[in-house]
Amino acid sequence: MENSLTQRRQFLKSTAAVGMGLVILPSGTLSGAYAPSNKLNVALIGVGGRGRAHQGPISSENVVALCDVDENNLATAAKKFPKARHYVDWRRCLDQKGMDAVICCTTDHTHAFVANWAMNRGLHIFCEKPMGNCVHEARVVRATYLKNKHKIATQCGTQRHANPNFNRVRELIVDGAIGELSDVYTWGNRQIPRPGYLPAEGEPPKHLHYDLWIGPSPWHPYNPGYIGGCLKWNMYWDFGSGQIGDMGSHTMDLAWNAIDAALPTSAQGKGDPFNPDVTPVKMESHFDMPANNWRPAIRLGWYQGGAMPRSPKPYVDLNKIGHGVMFKGSKGYVIADFNSRLVLPFGDDADLTYYKKRSEDEIIPDIGHFQEEWTKACKGDLKTSCDFEYSCNLIETMLLGLVAYRVGKKIEYDGARGQVTNSAEGNNLLSRRYRTGWTLNG
Repeated sequence: MENSLTQRRQFLKSTAAVGMGLVILPSGTLSGAYAPSNKLNVALIGVGGRGRAHQGPISSENVVALCDVDENNLATAAKKFPKARHYVDWRRCLDQKGMDAVICCTTDHTHAFVANWAMNRGLHIFCEKPMGNCVHEARVVRATYLKNKHKIATQCGTQRHANPNFNRVRELIVDGAIGELSDVYTWGNRQIPRPGYLPAEGEPPKHLHYDLWIGPSPWHPYNPGYIGGCLKWNMYWDFGSGQIGDMGSHTMDLAWNAIDAALPTSAQGKGDPFNPDVTPVKMESHFDMPANNWRPAIRLGWYQGGAMPRSPKPYVDLNKIGHGVMFKGSKGYVIADFNSRLVLPFGDDADLTYYKKRSEDEIIPDIGHFQEEWTKACKGDLKTSCDFEYSCNLIETMLLGLVAYRVGKKIEYDGARGQVTNSAEGNNLLSRRYRTGWTLNG
């Protein structure tokens, strides 16, 4: 009988079992379409801000742990999830037994830490963007995911990806509506200037564990101006990557979904004079992206804070698009924002006869609810639209633009080894300093 049970457990954990809709969750619970219980045991780490947006959709699962450095946020979330245990330190939270999955909505400078620690414990994880605050962090998170992708589902919180327009744009590009692709331009117009780190001001309120808010980053004295949402802190080098990690992650996703890219072979960046405290407001970066099996090598650009690509026609005002993408091909342009797109054929021979429009049954199906795609993947085939390979490749590329900006010249990049090959300074900027007692690979 014992041998029979052992064989059954081995069968349920096999690829064949997963293909039948059965999966063993990290907690040991059998789940899936035919399981007696299909609820995840979830920890919500960061319950304010973006964390509030997740509470409704995840309430259909078992929320067993709540974590936040602000005890007032914890108290509010506890009203919705009264059975969950409470933590102020995410490291303690991740050691709670019986969990299956984690939703991370912390500050940007701790995303890679929470994600990596969770995956090291075999937990599914949904993590808000960006996936890292430096190139090294993105690479570590991706590597950990790839080691564990056969047993965990991951999703980066670029929720606009669920807009049907993302699929329509991809279809236009891949199916040749503008001929052979050569260049891609992305931009965002958000501008939040800051002179430098804030001076010390008062003491942290008793409900805020400020030391844990600082987390792995170098110490900065408390100032209430840092607290209250990402637009208060994400422009400081030690806490974020400015618009690269903010709207840049969302906007580049619209392009990334259409070009099937991995990592660049070079990066360039220019913009505002360098400030050692604050990321640039106005900046542009450019990348050489290798060819793949359906398109040639292309140039990819990101523009922010007033920097803009040149419009293809005087009557097309790209500045009217706050966050947008433009694809250039041999036969014209596709210009898009998150919800709409237009095709601009270019040249006398751009008659669209070369456009291989797909049939109705070949149209890419809608994702549906972005978070629910992840929860279903946790219980099923583990596949999501923005897994940590896709999303870490994206943010690693964009962060290389910041490295090139700081170096002040074009950098050559070996993506396989994660090394800048023509600048020792550039190599040093691929990683960042952590406070004593904090480790990325816990």
